[in-house]
Amino acid sequence: MSSSLPSAIPVITFLSPPLPYLIEADRKRYERGQTHPSRTNMGIFDLIYVREGALTIAEDKREWTVSPGQLLLLRPDRKISSKRSCGHSTVFDWLHFQTAGEWEESGAGEEPVLRGDHYRYPIRLPKTFVLQPKEQIERLLDRLHHAADEPESSMFWKRQQLFLQLLQTIDGQYRSSAASTKLSVAERAAAYMKVNYRAQVSNASLGESLQLHPNYIARCMIEIYGLTPQQYLLHYRIDQAKLLLIRTDWPVAKIAEETGFRQTPHFSRTFSEYTGISPLQYRKRYTV
Repeated sequence: MSSSLPSAIPVITFLSPPLPYLIEADRKRYERGQTHPSRTNMGIFDLIYVREGALTIAEDKREWTVSPGQLLLLRPDRKISSKRSCGHSTVFDWLHFQTAGEWEESGAGEEPVLRGDHYRYPIRLPKTFVLQPKEQIERLLDRLHHAADEPESSMFWKRQQLFLQLLQTIDGQYRSSAASTKLSVAERAAAYMKVNYRAQVSNASLGESLQLHPNYIARCMIEIYGLTPQQYLLHYRIDQAKLLLIRTDWPVAKIAEETGFRQTPHFSRTFSEYTGISPLQYRKRYTV
């Protein structure tokens, strides 16, 4: 099966924080004729990466054949089975992990419901995907396995860090391959505005940064977040202003400037419209 088209791949989304965490990892070899064991409701996610040969696994009624350089992500609440034995010697890495946070699976071509917000990041992992370059991915997995031989005091931290590096690589490569989808456009626009909220971000400058037409970006933002780019930016600026009002003793004029508002009266008026109280009343309510 082909996994080159993001729209044809189911995606599992993890809303973070909290971050998913590694439980265990190892490498296994099946000789010709061996079959992957069947399991039901393991309670943990199973990430498989094939190095050599091919591995055929079914999750409930859907069957996947995983080739060298390809990964497969299996859910914790499904029946996992294999009706086909390996036709050749097959070597694969497996990683068991879990999360204490929200997660969901969206079907092929569906937009995920979990979309993050100003402070939480949606980690998107495709059910199956070909990672590149193969050598770099396998070196990362080698380091993860070798870390198990280190003293316990350092083993835990190193393995968790390498596991998160792997998730970051998968998430990043998937997003790059899906860069033209509405979800990706909306998330890229949101990320740009969160980095540049202190500046005067116009629809034109946003379009220039993403190299997309501003009207298309706006349609994507409205569909995904229910907000235009400027509405999203304003919400984020107000949230940042709330934090500064509580955490600093800066005057309102300085907070207005730091959060991208050109004039203090405009900031105070907008803040009151969104929160129902003035900036100074907000500070008084939440500080001693």
